[in-house]
Amino acid sequence: MSKKSILIVEDEFIIADVLGEILQRGGYEVCGIADNFSEAIELIEKHQPGFVVVDIYLKGKKTGIDLANILSEKNIPFIYISANSNQRVLEAAKKTNPYGFVVKPFREKDVLIALDIALYRYENNRENGLHQNAILQKKIANILEMVLDWEHKLMLVGQALQPYIPFEYMSVGLSIANPDKFNEIGFLRLGFEEYQIIGAKELTMISKLKLAELAALKAKQTIANIATWYDETELNLLFKDAPLKALIGRMYDLRSHLIIPVSINGDITFECNFYSRRPDAYNADHLILADRFKPLLQSFIKRMMVDENNPLDTSLIDNLAIKQNIPAPAPSFFEGIIGSSHLLLNVFDQIIQVAPHNSSVLILGESGTGKEKIADRIHHLSPRKLKPFIKVNCAALPSTLIDSELFGHEKGSFTGAYERKIGKFELANTGTIFLDEIGEIPLELQVKLLRVLQEREIERIGGRTTIKTDVRVIAATNRNLEKEVAEGRFRLDLYYRLNVILITMPPLRERKEDIPALATYFLNIYNRKVGRTIRGISDVVLENMKQYNWPGNIRELENLIERGVLLSKEDVLNHIDIALPDIPVIDQPAIIENKEIRTMSENERAHIIAALKRCNGKIWGEGGAADLLNLPPTTLNSKMKKLGIKKDYIF
Repeated sequence: MSKKSILIVEDEFIIADVLGEILQRGGYEVCGIADNFSEAIELIEKHQPGFVVVDIYLKGKKTGIDLANILSEKNIPFIYISANSNQRVLEAAKKTNPYGFVVKPFREKDVLIALDIALYRYENNRENGLHQNAILQKKIANILEMVLDWEHKLMLVGQALQPYIPFEYMSVGLSIANPDKFNEIGFLRLGFEEYQIIGAKELTMISKLKLAELAALKAKQTIANIATWYDETELNLLFKDAPLKALIGRMYDLRSHLIIPVSINGDITFECNFYSRRPDAYNADHLILADRFKPLLQSFIKRMMVDENNPLDTSLIDNLAIKQNIPAPAPSFFEGIIGSSHLLLNVFDQIIQVAPHNSSVLILGESGTGKEKIADRIHHLSPRKLKPFIKVNCAALPSTLIDSELFGHEKGSFTGAYERKIGKFELANTGTIFLDEIGEIPLELQVKLLRVLQEREIERIGGRTTIKTDVRVIAATNRNLEKEVAEGRFRLDLYYRLNVILITMPPLRERKEDIPALATYFLNIYNRKVGRTIRGISDVVLENMKQYNWPGNIRELENLIERGVLLSKEDVLNHIDIALPDIPVIDQPAIIENKEIRTMSENERAHIIAALKRCNGKIWGEGGAADLLNLPPTTLNSKMKKLGIKKDYIF
């Protein structure tokens, strides 16, 4: 199967013919053209193409998206071609994990660049897969030779899998429906590289059930034969038939699940269970990983089971001691990134996974979530750490200067160019460039940036020669790039080129358990800066901070703590001025003529009710109360709940 062999699936003959000519001129071999799902399947079986170009809309009941699911199962890379690039189409495309997207009408160059990007991404994923396997194989071999008991070796194997298969709780157990024996051991994630072993004894103490009761619960579960995953909705249905999983899931607030059955010698099956607190942590890609990692797990479990001291030897359960969690050293390589929430730990795992490679990284997240710190850590954990790390804030540059700033210019190339300027890409050669707020780059420059990423060379303004560069690109934005693409403000091909590896920074309102640690961290910083000795933050203030929605995220929290340190007259912060968003003046009903002074909450409540009445109770969308009050709808909804405002109360 050659990657140069391409199948075209397109129901418009003229377009299919033009595509075929473009591909042949580009050096590709067109192994066939199909205009419907069934014909495409036949040609795939016959020719085994290395790549497929597929239209989303085909003749017949089945679409290109149906075909894409088959291609994913067969591990055949593909790109979409479609006359539509709206949000709905992009969402549908995203779920099938394509390697690119070409929008009709297209130019020859658009098609060839999209294919080049797609092949780059496919090879990058394949190389990463081989690299992952090699790393894991080496780690598991080292773990097997360690002088540790098997519980801790299992824990270290789970830790090694964490960057690839994220989990907050992992368990390994024999898949035997035996109500008399309980043979399962779990590992609860407490922090980065920190886990607690949850064996039989621990589980009886935490659940307040006897060992026999736990064994009876497990015996009711159906034994898994193939690897599969469950999102939150599916997991809740599974819980009805898997009472032990339901017990564990509800104890630790677990919301999605991946099962990897591992067969030993064909007659004994182990179930490796991974659980996450995210509702959709797992997908079809994890099944591919499961298949790739299964031989390594088989090898490890075989070695473990021949040892008489293995943790699943049920004859030893009554004598097992309570295992303590192993504290891990503070992860100094994440210095300055504070928190241990599961969402942040998932970001740490991604950083560890992507840092060693040269692939482009796209970091998404709201303003103030710490995207620059993530880029900094990726660079400093990479082989390029001793090379330049150049940061560019695209939003801070006038559109007329971005070209010169990024790529440089020659002396006299334009009015005011009094000397040669070396651009940021040239300065970053052999290192990393961080393009912050990439969504602000104008369309005309996006074309040039795509060429630089594609061809790894730049040309200064006014220059006559190209300059080869070796630069890793990390980009970040607070914009929804898929929406920007759909509305024509960001190039689809550039989006796919940047989005080789995606990291999403969670907003502070989704990781409020990190607020106390962040607040204390900033308190210590500003104590040192201004020479204060404020000892801590009161419980009331911490609780108020957890109730706040943090539109400015960590940056807003830092500013509030700095202000608090400067203004506090006590040795404990008993007040933080969490300002409410500016709310436009709305005509109030006659009842506010009451001369009594009301609290801020009472005033805010009356104000929101007045806005809701004016909007006839509409909260979301254009003409809604959120729009009138200049608030995010989620923030308004949260305030209504906090203040006890119900729609049926308003009218």
